[in-house]
Amino acid sequence: MTAFLLIWSPRKWPWPELPDVAKRVAAGEAVTDVWGCGFSRSILPGDRVFIHRVTLEPKGVFASGYVTRAPYEVPDATKKRGYRLCIDFVYDYLVDAHHEVVVSRDELRQHPFSVQTWDAQTSGISIKPIAEGALEKRWLERTGKRPRPAVAPHADEPAKSTKEQATQAWSEANKAAAGKRAARVAMYFGKAKRPGSAPGDGEGNNGGNSGGNSGGGT
Repeated sequence: MTAFLLIWSPRKWPWPELPDVAKRVAAGEAVTDVWGCGFSRSILPGDRVFIHRVTLEPKGVFASGYVTRAPYEVPDATKKRGYRLCIDFVYDYLVDAHHEVVVSRDELRQHPFSVQTWDAQTSGISIKPIAEGALEKRWLERTGKRPRPAVAPHADEPAKSTKEQATQAWSEANKAAAGKRAARVAMYFGKAKRPGSAPGDGEGNNGGNSGGNSGGGT
């Protein structure tokens, strides 16, 4: 099986959603993600991907998955070509690399891993067969054997990144909370008033308060 290397630099993107994403994957959820793949257009659905954390400790490979969508162009005004290439994939294993990795960078310096360029400047480079075989063996020893996650076939719409998924969930939660608040307000102001009573002021005080101190002072 052909395998490709994806790069994550926490200096460029802190990935605050990672702990929650790792928990979802560990719970057996088929979590999909989107990743830039540099200039590579040879990646195909079914190919293997591994994600390597660089620049900050702990450095090393911490995630694996299977490609679900071949490279496609995403408009990007910061690129000279006006777009960037991305792939969609589904995780089959992921740990919170803020705290740990599966295969450390020091291990990758040893033969046969050392034949591969691991600290690549861009994602999407292919992993050489000798390094890929050794990595898959080490990966299996440390993560165990698991079936490939089942992902529902998608149309032409690309997958949402885990960042977009988190943002959408946050937005939906806010909308739900706002709806509940609106319902409570409507219920409060919709309560039946005693005949002839004045409307309340919205703070639980009746506008027809008599005998009280309306000035607030003595």
